[in-house]
Amino acid sequence: MLQDIAIEEFSHLEMVGKLIAQHTSKIDQTDVFDAPLFKLKGGGPHFLDSQGSCWTAAYIQEGGNVVRDLRANISSEAGARQTYEALIKACDDENTKKVLVHLLTREITHANMFMKALESMGKLDDPFFGNIEPDETVKLVFNLSKGQDERGPWNEEPDFDFVENPTPEGSFPPAPVNPDDERHSSKVAAE
Repeated sequence: MLQDIAIEEFSHLEMVGKLIAQHTSKIDQTDVFDAPLFKLKGGGPHFLDSQGSCWTAAYIQEGGNVVRDLRANISSEAGARQTYEALIKACDDENTKKVLVHLLTREITHANMFMKALESMGKLDDPFFGNIEPDETVKLVFNLSKGQDERGPWNEEPDFDFVENPTPEGSFPPAPVNPDDERHSSKVAAE
């Protein structure tokens, strides 16, 4: 499943690249190549996002736990679908819209595949993934917001124990002591 989806995602990159090439092939790009980025780095591909931030391995959502990774993949598919939807709304070329709708549709298919994989493991709607049992506060939900508070399945019995007006317990911890702090060192030396 993962290999099949990965190979299809590479084809999506190719399709998007072809769309970009088709839409920019007849545009005078002289001004683009005069931009500081191209003057400094040349005319090749630049591994930057739309905000100019360099691509890093931080974009990879791998955590070593198959349940967590499949859920991250579902989230990524939703992000891609949202991007395609925004592009479709901004597009006025019907053939380009057809390609973007196809890409959007395939992201939904991939999310469904990931969800079916989780379901086959009994982990689709199980928040207790991992190997360490949670503590006794797992059902505890505090009303920490102000204003019009809503009740719903996210904070109702029997799944949750809702505390309408929580009160703080304990006290503030003591200020940290840094042995390298000059104020601390002089105070200790004076004692």
